[in-house]
Amino acid sequence: MKDNAVLPVLFLNTLFSSLIFLPFIILSHTGTLPDSSVFHVGSGGWEVHKYVVLKALIVLTSWVLGYFGMKHLPLTIVGPINATRPVMVLIGAMVIFGERLNLWQWIGVLLAVASFFMLSRSGKKEGIDFKHDVWIYMVVGSAAVGALSGLYDKYLMAPVSDGGVGLDRMLVQSWYNIYQCLMMLVMLLLLWWPKHKSTTPFHWAWSILGVSIFLSTADFLYFYSLSLPSAMISIVSMVRRGSVVVSFLFGALIFREKNLRAKALDLALVLLGMLFLYIGSQG
Repeated sequence: MKDNAVLPVLFLNTLFSSLIFLPFIILSHTGTLPDSSVFHVGSGGWEVHKYVVLKALIVLTSWVLGYFGMKHLPLTIVGPINATRPVMVLIGAMVIFGERLNLWQWIGVLLAVASFFMLSRSGKKEGIDFKHDVWIYMVVGSAAVGALSGLYDKYLMAPVSDGGVGLDRMLVQSWYNIYQCLMMLVMLLLLWWPKHKSTTPFHWAWSILGVSIFLSTADFLYFYSLSLPSAMISIVSMVRRGSVVVSFLFGALIFREKNLRAKALDLALVLLGMLFLYIGSQG
């Protein structure tokens, strides 16, 4: 994202992700790929695809907010903010699905909230005001919409007998990438192209393709785990957010970002909060 146009990068990400799953859709439709295959894509009409379109819209909203925010903020701040998603998912599960927090989980929530306020203090040392920085609001918005996406995933994957829709996981992942690509194409033509000569120029980087490959692989494993019997979205979400360690180390070692000692303490609180959430979920 450094010195690059956000919308074309997002469009290419969705395009490459769609191309990765397109062969599975074709092979499944022609019967070449058996139903028993983990890569088989189920079929369905508009009564199924309407849920996937909404999924694509939610994810794309999170991506747009997150990419714009990430472009203008240190990775060592973006990562810990994104790591608060499991807390949002847990609170959402409590409100929407009627789940209740136990003592361990409440401690985890409070630790995550405390880490967020400590992170705002770290950000001020780099001239980032959490209260008035639009890029912070975008990253927080991205995390909130991402948490909503996780809750929606649980609704899509859960069997009808448990109050869910019971959709095929490969159908969801394959088609939401395609719908995202179409949405991004419209945004690209309407919002970016008319002003592309006066805004940040786009330049190709092989990392754009790399993001699509890694993201598609990560999403495949995520949806697969979520489709397993008795899978808990709160635990799956916590494990996913463990990726904050990777982004933090990358920001520290590759980008040489500043104020790492204070941010490391913030990150430690987030991870400790995730640990308490995990312990509380075992009861």
